[in-house]
Amino acid sequence: MPKELMATARGVAEFKEYVLPQLAPNEIRVQTTFAAAKHGTEMAFFKGYGIARGQYDNEYKMFRQRVNDFKFPWPLGNTAIGVVTEVGVDVTSFVIGDMAFAYGPFREVHTWPESKARLLPASVSWQAACCLDPVDFAVGAVRDGNVRLGDEVVVFGMGAIGLCALQVVRAAGACLTIAVEPVASRRALALELGADVVLDPAAVDVGMEVRHLTDKRGADVCIEYSGHYSALNQAMRAAAYGGTIVAGAFPGIYPAGLDFGAEAHHNRIQIVFSRSCSEPNPDFPNWDESRIVDVAWRLLTQGQINAEALVQPIVNFEDLAQAYPRIATDMDNYLKLGAKFP
Repeated sequence: MPKELMATARGVAEFKEYVLPQLAPNEIRVQTTFAAAKHGTEMAFFKGYGIARGQYDNEYKMFRQRVNDFKFPWPLGNTAIGVVTEVGVDVTSFVIGDMAFAYGPFREVHTWPESKARLLPASVSWQAACCLDPVDFAVGAVRDGNVRLGDEVVVFGMGAIGLCALQVVRAAGACLTIAVEPVASRRALALELGADVVLDPAAVDVGMEVRHLTDKRGADVCIEYSGHYSALNQAMRAAAYGGTIVAGAFPGIYPAGLDFGAEAHHNRIQIVFSRSCSEPNPDFPNWDESRIVDVAWRLLTQGQINAEALVQPIVNFEDLAQAYPRIATDMDNYLKLGAKFP
């Protein structure tokens, strides 16, 4: 039987066998060749801080304390790419031998509805497919922050989604992009991917440095993807009078220490929470997540987003049980974990 990577308890990754379902008329079967994780969201459950909130109730639009509703095992991984090996009788968009991709865990064989999968053109890298999810949220964050031509923008947190946001900000026409990141290797990659300036929050007063770089005005928009409360504080110090902070991370519960009575209060800063998959979109009906995803895919296929630089490290599928837990601890070497399959 095929295998998949599962979280069997907090902080524990193991392979489990699974049974392939019978192929429905509208489904395709895919033999996986590559796959990748989504570090932020997956860590919320793998490390346990997302479980403590309970589950989001769509009717009440709030989290309800039903902690026991979350059960292990839980599949790990976010996007998979592979070769179509079977097609249902009603499938018209795929033929055997096509390369397809969709949301899916680290699993040797996938069964997807035709409507949920996309064709991967031969001219587009598998890493681009793996980065559609972070670019989707990055595009949503840039739109929610109303980044405009000539703006001065700070992006906090150079994980995969922050590095995507940095590149989307440049595509949106920002004239100054500042990346804030404590890990040296990620700061170097931010420069490679188009940041004008990188700042180490452990070495400088980020808010003051941003003022110096913007003729004392502060940034028009700050996009926060580190998920750390100190970064949100620095964003409030860095934002211009009437500026916007886009809170896009999925963090744990912040400790005491956020200061909403200082720059945020005096400078009338707006804090916008961004999540492109929450519908209706702020710009509904003209915009929804489907349109945002289409824009994200266009940026990737046109080469405006460097996806190859983001998927690292790349390990063999059979090594994932040992490699996956290092996402939580090895920030220098783990940016967006990818896997190649036999």
